[in-house]
Amino acid sequence: MEKRITIGKNEKYPLSGILSLPADSAARVPAVLLVHGSGPNDMDETVFANKPFRDIAEYLPSKGIAVARYDKRLFTYGKQMVKAKDFGSSITVKEEVIEDAVFAANLLRQDSRIDPNRIYVLGHSLGGMLAPRIDAEGGNFAGLILFGSSPRALTDILLDQQDEMLGQSGILLRAILKRYFAPMRKKIAAMDSMTEAEAKKTKMIGSVSLWYFKEMAEHPAADYLTPLEKPVLILQGEKDSHVTVEKDFALYQELCAGKQNVRFKLYPELNHLFMKSVYGNIRDLKREYKIPQKINPTVMDDIAEFILGSS
Repeated sequence: MEKRITIGKNEKYPLSGILSLPADSAARVPAVLLVHGSGPNDMDETVFANKPFRDIAEYLPSKGIAVARYDKRLFTYGKQMVKAKDFGSSITVKEEVIEDAVFAANLLRQDSRIDPNRIYVLGHSLGGMLAPRIDAEGGNFAGLILFGSSPRALTDILLDQQDEMLGQSGILLRAILKRYFAPMRKKIAAMDSMTEAEAKKTKMIGSVSLWYFKEMAEHPAADYLTPLEKPVLILQGEKDSHVTVEKDFALYQELCAGKQNVRFKLYPELNHLFMKSVYGNIRDLKREYKIPQKINPTVMDDIAEFILGSS
């Protein structure tokens, strides 16, 4: 059963969403809020031919779990926001992700069909990187699911992705990419020594300033995740080309070593969308994501088991 909802109804940027509910449930049910990765994602988190958030929303209600998803602010209001005079210098992950996730969590708590003490968050990619911060800044979730994410700085991940692309390119393309990446790498190298005002004046990607990355780096995931005592499930595909087992998944394990509230699961042959990896490299990701697939059912069952087992 699906119900249309509005996230931040009385705020500046109200967003369309869907609450998918278990059929014929007499009691209040647990719920999971889905938080997107970077970019202007719709509520299904559509990536070419694939819709991972829709997959989750269609499956978990059969297990007695409600699922809330919504269009991202940049998806609905991107053109309007970019036209704002201070967009490039002012936008951070707070405006892109955190505020709306908190609005959504509060909306779920007010719904008489949802158990307010059993609301979880599943953050994918950037959403997973930010999930501990969202929790601390008003999300107040019962537990967290970090889905193909990382505790590292976003700039470090970008640099690694560039290095991988260079390594997979021929001589001519590699030379072109090196020239293209050089200005960005120079700005990243100077980021830590910049003041907030300097970072806001420095364009990084399109109209977005370096301040977006610096502000996020000043709120490292470890600061929120390490002291956290509520249940956490950290999932990653072994063939993920956005984040790596060696650097990202391993760092989560290092940060959470000995913490009984944190569980880990690694999935062989699955990519960043938790679907079967076809090409296994960053160069061919667009081709891979154009192949229609569904999230692996084992992943779905593990998410359901975590939510029901932790409630």
